[in-house]
Amino acid sequence: MFELLDLKRHYPVRQGAFAPRRWLRAVDGVDLDLVEGETLSLVGESGCGKSTLARLFLRLERPTAGVIRYRGEELWAMDRQSVHRFRREVQMVFQDPYASLNPRMRVEQIVGEGLVIHRLGSDRERTRRVHELLEQVGLPPEAASAYPHEFSGGQRQRIGIARALAVEPRVVVADEPVSALDVSVQAQILNLLLDLKEGRGLTYLFISHDLRVVEHISDRVAVMYLGRIVELAPAEALFARPRHPYTRALLAAVPVPDPSRRTEPKVLEGDVPNPIAPPPGCPFHPRCPERTERCSRDVPAAVEPEAGCRVACHLYG
Repeated sequence: MFELLDLKRHYPVRQGAFAPRRWLRAVDGVDLDLVEGETLSLVGESGCGKSTLARLFLRLERPTAGVIRYRGEELWAMDRQSVHRFRREVQMVFQDPYASLNPRMRVEQIVGEGLVIHRLGSDRERTRRVHELLEQVGLPPEAASAYPHEFSGGQRQRIGIARALAVEPRVVVADEPVSALDVSVQAQILNLLLDLKEGRGLTYLFISHDLRVVEHISDRVAVMYLGRIVELAPAEALFARPRHPYTRALLAAVPVPDPSRRTEPKVLEGDVPNPIAPPPGCPFHPRCPERTERCSRDVPAAVEPEAGCRVACHLYG
């Protein structure tokens, strides 16, 4: 569905009136693909570039360099008709269910807005379609006449999912869709997403920093650090045998709800480097417990230690 080749998104930054322009490297050379029918999860610390990469997927931001293709067609070379089709086929579920719904619109207008924009069906058919969508996401039909403030956080996120599904997309980009919800509600939303994927044949790009959620929903997992993909593997393989030191540190930080299984957390040294002035060599080497002299000098190339797995680390060079 998607193919990303050496994709970069840098933002100009000025630190003073007469200071030279510098660049914040939000996404810095990403190679990635999204296969039809899968759930690909992006994980990493806050500020590593996950949401910027999502905006590049959605054609909301133009890349500084590199290529991004959707179904073989370069995203920024599309004509107006192709862009209109792309907007229908690729939809978004936002992180904040409180801020992503217009408080002045009724639910029927929010969910049906995409149907109006893409001129799908008559007024009566759109109303029927909205009621069907609300039922599919677990809301009663009478919710259509209510306003967003009348619902809980989980219910609002269901409205957001119904809105994304209204125009029958092929790809859904979900940017931390459960991070603002209680744990019990998170499970309901995740199970809903899985059921919708199976019933509609959807493809998901799922963004999260919660590895428990990622393990539950993913087919493949891409780990980001400072704008780069440091490891990519099938979910089962990544959680069973993480290869990159950063991935191992992330997994070691996940709490285990079993007092009999005590593990020593791997505390990383220092803070995430400044993306305006990243360190030379491997971007993770200032915090890596397994660094060597080469790590501070050379940027590691991505290698495949086994089929379907990719890691950018000198330990596997």
